[in-house]
Amino acid sequence: MTQSPTRHHRSWWLVCILAFTALWASSVPAQPAPPPAASPIMVPNPSTDLWRAVRQREAAVAGRTQVQGVQTGVLIQKSGEDFRNYRREDFIGPAGMVLGGAAVLVLLFYFARGEIPIPDGRSGKKIRRFPDFDRVLHWFTAILFIFLALTGLTLLFGRFFLLPVIGPEAFAVIASACKEGHNLFGPLFLFSVLGMLIRWGSRNLPHAYDLKWILKGGGIIGTAHVSAGFFNAGEKIWFWSVILLGATVTASGLVLLFPVFGQAREIMQLALVVHGIVAVLFIAGSFGHIYIGTLGTQGSLESMTTGYVDENWAQGHHDLWHKQATGAQASSGAATDKKTHVTAEPGAAAVERT
Repeated sequence: MTQSPTRHHRSWWLVCILAFTALWASSVPAQPAPPPAASPIMVPNPSTDLWRAVRQREAAVAGRTQVQGVQTGVLIQKSGEDFRNYRREDFIGPAGMVLGGAAVLVLLFYFARGEIPIPDGRSGKKIRRFPDFDRVLHWFTAILFIFLALTGLTLLFGRFFLLPVIGPEAFAVIASACKEGHNLFGPLFLFSVLGMLIRWGSRNLPHAYDLKWILKGGGIIGTAHVSAGFFNAGEKIWFWSVILLGATVTASGLVLLFPVFGQAREIMQLALVVHGIVAVLFIAGSFGHIYIGTLGTQGSLESMTTGYVDENWAQGHHDLWHKQATGAQASSGAATDKKTHVTAEPGAAAVERT
């Protein structure tokens, strides 16, 4: 059987087209590869070294500023980051443990010992212990101390305890108010400390019988009576602690509050560390003072609320002062069946008999 002429011609033309296409493709020159991308032009930046030092916190880089002062030309300080890490990682945790431990010890002592009653009960006779000026000075100092303690603790621990509870907006308002209030009323504490030193300093000088009071733990150790004057040894220790801690916390606070003294950043960071440590110790010690003056000893709070104490309280806790006060009354011959006030020391004690 023979192939048709039409089909034979079609096959021939197909072969010719394919051969022509292959011949043309082989004759076309290959396209050269694209040239490599040109490298960027390196433009020198005169601030490169400066900002590298800023990012790496390698050193304090001093520059020039229109405002002249102590370290005004320092853009960033190397020790600033170290101080921030110390405050967040090494200070806040131990501070919380000190305050919490002091509170736990006071509670344990209360549950173990309870309130110390007035020896032989109330006598119905009152002795004036503190005049009005002393009580105003005490309560002014106490209220100011509590306010500064609460605002300071809020600034120290608020980010960890208040912020998750009340949210950032409310915490920002509270923290700002605490900061302003702390800075505004903080310097007044200096006048309180000076007032207490002038008013009660002479009465808190140590005496020989104070050592026996300390060895007996104020009567807690053993059953023997421990003599004391107007202030016992424990009150004297707390008084001089208040003077020392109060002066230190006030001085360091003034360094932080008034940078116009010429102090550098390192001095202010050191002052902030001292301020925080002393404040924590001060607050922890105040727990014991508040406990003894309220729940710990029956009748003690009355001396600062009314100015008078029961005569049995005075004889049981401050027998030397009680003897002096009642002895002054007996020697004056002023005792009657009606109310009689006799001062043993200027502004110190008076006996009121009903």
